[in-house]
Amino acid sequence: MKPIYIDIIGDLKKSNIRPSIQRIAILKYLKINQSHPTADQIYTHLQQQVPTISKSTIYNTLDLFAESGLIRTLSLEGNEMRYDIITEPHGHFICDQCRTIFNFSLTLDSIKSDELKDFKIIDKTIYYKGICAKCLLV
Repeated sequence: MKPIYIDIIGDLKKSNIRPSIQRIAILKYLKINQSHPTADQIYTHLQQQVPTISKSTIYNTLDLFAESGLIRTLSLEGNEMRYDIITEPHGHFICDQCRTIFNFSLTLDSIKSDELKDFKIIDKTIYYKGICAKCLLV
């Protein structure tokens, strides 16, 4: 089994992104922590491993990754941007109590509206809000 960083370098090169220590660290974090983190959460975690990393590097790198299609940006509640390593179509569930964001399978192409037939759709995002199974047990 090859180390994860070899896959990450390959993913960056396929997207025509020059690998750097910061970019590798950010992409590795997103692949390992599929919790839809914010830029601040990524920064807080990575500054221990890469002390020279700055918040602007985090934001610029996340923007670059999103533009290249390596990640998706999520603005599910309008007040903070989150980042998703899973770029295939899927839905999200946000727990109102613990604030965890869960992924779930969904075929977004089956959801169509005749009202939008003359529109150019750039992105499709479906999310539900409620209380997750773990919080319901508490």
